[in-house]
Amino acid sequence: MVQANEPGRPARKLPAFDVRAFLDSAGIARRVVEFRPQAVIFSQGDPSDTVIYIQKGGVQLSVLSETGKQAIVATLEPGDFLGEGALAGQPLRMGTASATVATTVLVIEKQEMMRVLHEQHEFSDRFIAHMLARNVRIEADLVDQLFNSSEKRLARMLLLLARYGRPEAPQHVLPKIPQDALAEMIGTTRSRVNFFMNKFRKLGFIEYNAGGLKIDGSLLSVVLHD
Repeated sequence: MVQANEPGRPARKLPAFDVRAFLDSAGIARRVVEFRPQAVIFSQGDPSDTVIYIQKGGVQLSVLSETGKQAIVATLEPGDFLGEGALAGQPLRMGTASATVATTVLVIEKQEMMRVLHEQHEFSDRFIAHMLARNVRIEADLVDQLFNSSEKRLARMLLLLARYGRPEAPQHVLPKIPQDALAEMIGTTRSRVNFFMNKFRKLGFIEYNAGGLKIDGSLLSVVLHD
């Protein structure tokens, strides 16, 4: 897996994790589960007793406040983990995980995950690298939210979703994403997202087609512009 935390920065290759070998390991309590697009993998308030590894597809993490306001806090892809709070003694899920497209995940019981982390060093290295990369991404998201305009935040989010800068995604094509979902991701209104998407389209930064949304690398100029 290749990890790029910010568009325009060189991608960093994380330690390889052989999922097939892990699946074939004897005595490992795990199961493979497939989800349709928009299906809920786990809900906020559910028992936090498993860790999940994304094999295929994509996952969106969201949180619902006591007043009923929802916020999307992360978008995850193949090679990412979720539900790690179970390892830190978190009794309940802090958010809801939903499949953004057809998704296949590996579900590992909490106690088994802790045992494997202690016994299989290659897996442990992969997991630690994931957690460090996730922390860097969270810090970058916070800086982006605090200091960048909604236009820059939208451009950055589109580039991240399209995996800009990663060799495995040369076409930068996204499935169609509702504008209200994009608005939640960057903390603005749907009308503002609609305005900037139309602007990006007219400038040739994005292109709508039957296969989804194509992101041109020139969109990076919006992120880098002061």
